Amino acid sequence: MKAVERLARRRQNWDRLDRMVEEFAVAMRFTPTQVVQFAALYRSVCADLALADAYELPPGTVDYLHRLVARAHHQLYRAKGLAVKTWGKLLLEDVPRRVFHDRCVQFAFVFFWGVFAIAAYMAFRSDLYPRFAEETLGEVQLAQLESMYSTPFEDRTFSERVFMAAFYIRHNTGIGLQCFASSLMLLIPGLLVTKFNAIQIGTIFGYMARPDTVGRDNFFEFVTAHGPFELTAIVLAVGAGLRLGVAWMWTGGYSRLDAIRYEVKRAMPVMGASMLLFFGAAFIEGFVSPSTLPYPVKGGVAVLTSLLLVAYFIVLGMRPEEPDGV
Repeated sequence: MKAVERLARRRQNWDRLDRMVEEFAVAMRFTPTQVVQFAALYRSVCADLALADAYELPPGTVDYLHRLVARAHHQLYRAKGLAVKTWGKLLLEDVPRRVFHDRCVQFAFVFFWGVFAIAAYMAFRSDLYPRFAEETLGEVQLAQLESMYSTPFEDRTFSERVFMAAFYIRHNTGIGLQCFASSLMLLIPGLLVTKFNAIQIGTIFGYMARPDTVGRDNFFEFVTAHGPFELTAIVLAVGAGLRLGVAWMWTGGYSRLDAIRYEVKRAMPVMGASMLLFFGAAFIEGFVSPSTLPYPVKGGVAVLTSLLLVAYFIVLGMRPEEPDGV
């Protein structure tokens, strides 16, 4: 009779899970705290069902628990439809809002561009920091940069442009994944990798901006068009990796695995946006940047892409965040 008495005392848990199943079927969204409560009740009722079966309780009780467990299982693991309306809300509301309000993305933005600007300034001001560029990049790489951009661009065939776009996709996403993965595994090494990339890129821009640098005009003619997409993609990749790296170190009371699982959902929109921008940057870098189009056209592409970034991530993203749900 002890098992029967125990199950009778736990009936309030059954009623509570029953109510949550009904609520979730209507709301379709619930907070992380509710998820934890729901999962705990679900596991508890599963144990009660096993106990009821073992002690051969009245069939009505066993059937009720079977139905309750089945309904709860459906709610816990239900699949969401891919309706156009759902995708529209995801792309035009959820993603930009998540990116705009993400503290890790904000930190990555300030950190990357701050280091980039300092490195670019120090490389440009050869009168104040005469050996900074040489010590950062090495004289061989600087000579290669000047040689690479010493002659004007020549028109390429379509197949050559496709090949270059594919190369840039591989190269650019490699940088982004490096920043993402290093920040995911360990926070401090991730910041060091980000700092290294920001210094390298900033030094290149600063050095090539010097009035006496060979190939200065050709360099900026090449990087102007795809720069907004590519550099923004790097920042987003860093921010996504930092979010998972923070979850690895500070779990907020959850197990480390549960904390990372929760943050993966929050980081994926950021990383997805980063990958799309890398692909867009590679397309521009393969077809527009090395072309013989006039520089005002390439500058116009840069202005247009910058406005698109502002409109998407700031204008659409600045609305208040909604509570997290699943």
